Amino acid sequence: MTASVDAALDRLKRQDAAVPAPDDTLTIAEMAERTGVSAHTLRYYERIGLLSVARDAAGYRVYTAGDYARVVFLNRLRMTGMSIRDLQGYIALVAEGEATVPERLQMMLAHREAVRAQIQELTFALETIEFKIAAYGGHAQP
Repeated sequence: MTASVDAALDRLKRQDAAVPAPDDTLTIAEMAERTGVSAHTLRYYERIGLLSVARDAAGYRVYTAGDYARVVFLNRLRMTGMSIRDLQGYIALVAEGEATVPERLQMMLAHREAVRAQIQELTFALETIEFKIAAYGGHAQP
């Protein structure tokens, strides 16, 4: 694999390894470090309603393990191309409770199909790139 692919996979593995304990809390800097999501983006997610973050007595944000899980989930959906508007719709459904599970399931099923289609398109495009690299005398990646 290339260095950029390795770095992306390493970041995702670090997210999985850095999950806080259920009773632990994180500062915004710690949350940004562990998730790889910038403090600016964390504040933006809060401002647009994707996160609801508690504050301590001094007014500083206090992130919980649940907040961590949500940030990782949002980050991974963004990686798949899900729009902010769709994320907001999904989170609004979550806030409405269990009655919206069927609608959330339909959203995820539809998004899965879109991601699968995108993967197929990208695979085809990558094959074209590999062909051109080979035509120029380069070596194809496995």
